[in-house]
Amino acid sequence: MTEQPSPLGIFERWLTLWVLLCMVVGVSVGHFIPAVIHSLEAIEIAKVNIPVAILIWLMIIPMLISIDLKELVHVKQYWRGIYITLIINWLVKPFSMAFLGWFFLKHVFSDLLPSDQIDSYIAGLIILAAAPCTAMVFVWSNLCKGEPHFTLTQVALNDLIMIFAFAPIVGLLLGIANISVPWATLFYSVLIYIIIPFCIAQFIRSLLIGKNSELLNTVLKTLHPVSLIALLSMLILLFSFQGDALLKEPLVVFIIAVPILIQVYFNSMLAYYLNKITGEAFCVAGPSALIGASNFFELAVATAIILFGFKSGAALATVVGVLVEVPVMLSIVKIVNATKYWYEKKSMRS
Repeated sequence: MTEQPSPLGIFERWLTLWVLLCMVVGVSVGHFIPAVIHSLEAIEIAKVNIPVAILIWLMIIPMLISIDLKELVHVKQYWRGIYITLIINWLVKPFSMAFLGWFFLKHVFSDLLPSDQIDSYIAGLIILAAAPCTAMVFVWSNLCKGEPHFTLTQVALNDLIMIFAFAPIVGLLLGIANISVPWATLFYSVLIYIIIPFCIAQFIRSLLIGKNSELLNTVLKTLHPVSLIALLSMLILLFSFQGDALLKEPLVVFIIAVPILIQVYFNSMLAYYLNKITGEAFCVAGPSALIGASNFFELAVATAIILFGFKSGAALATVVGVLVEVPVMLSIVKIVNATKYWYEKKSMRS
């Protein structure tokens, strides 16, 4: 059985407000004390920022502690959700983003953008969509009471597929024969964001269960606020890193955000609906929608910088993905949670 921490109340009820406040604080900190932020930004391994990684550990380790490895054998019953999420991630998301980028940036808003950067912006959007999210999906899944074993299995599958499919998909959509994938970034990201925190969490779980089975639930309830506080702290850090993009080119940022927003909502709702009509459980449909829509922005930013340069339109487009990722995913969590009754009503009739 999987232990679930109880809701925290005020933090979860007003999470959107806290996120907005963190965005404001982050941009302000990055603008007024840039030296401190640059020093934190420089602490990295192969483009993987260590302060951000530590905060992600604090977010996801409590969720990973709740995972009982013995229960993974039951994930096969959620095969519909796994297939749907894989199809959305690898056969729908990159191609829908390529179309939306071409439609909006090359046609609808082309007169408002620097003509020499439009192709670069589109390339950044494609790179962003071709990398499914890893660690952060544990947070989204937890907020919609998703099945943690399904989430873990889905993340592991995406990480495995990414090693083989990321470069060919990006190369196909960009028309570049030789994609220079930042393999060190990919390797260290999976190691730092998934493998190490998972091992730590399972070690803590074994210690707690070995002493007292009730102790596990107590610790999970105690750590639940830590996860949310770490999320808010990470937001401040990320927006302090990327806030200059908002201040220097707000119109460009807004335009690039349009296809990202449409793509995220389209893919998440498509995954959510497909899970519903195939009879999958709500606890799988929720995380499936969130995994199907979110992006591995660390890998995307690093790839865009390597291919096109630090000051390129592609790099800016991936940074915009970072700026909109958390607020948008939180809105999808709200949609999923608000429609749970609708989903379950269908299940009861089946």
